[in-house]
Amino acid sequence: MAVIDKKSLQHLVKLARLDLTAAESKKLLFDLQKILDYFEELKTVATGRVEPMTGGHQLKNIFREDTIDLERRALTVSDPGKIIEAFPKSERGFNKVPKIFKS
Repeated sequence: MAVIDKKSLQHLVKLARLDLTAAESKKLLFDLQKILDYFEELKTVATGRVEPMTGGHQLKNIFREDTIDLERRALTVSDPGKIIEAFPKSERGFNKVPKIFKS
């Protein structure tokens, strides 16, 4: 049986940069121990005759060329000049957008 002790928990809490109360640490220690116990239980399952899974059935390629639809025109990403021309405001080859942060 895998066991997690207070020292191991403190190390994990430090790595995760968590600030836990004593009650939270106690509950986390209990929960992690239950998880590890479950993994120990899974180790006992007989899987010798089970075929490994490699994914879904009948895989097909779903990739497509990305397009941007501006004013009901499909512009391909391979032609950025048309996209910049269609944008309401641009400057030196960049699209201008409203400010988000105050300066």
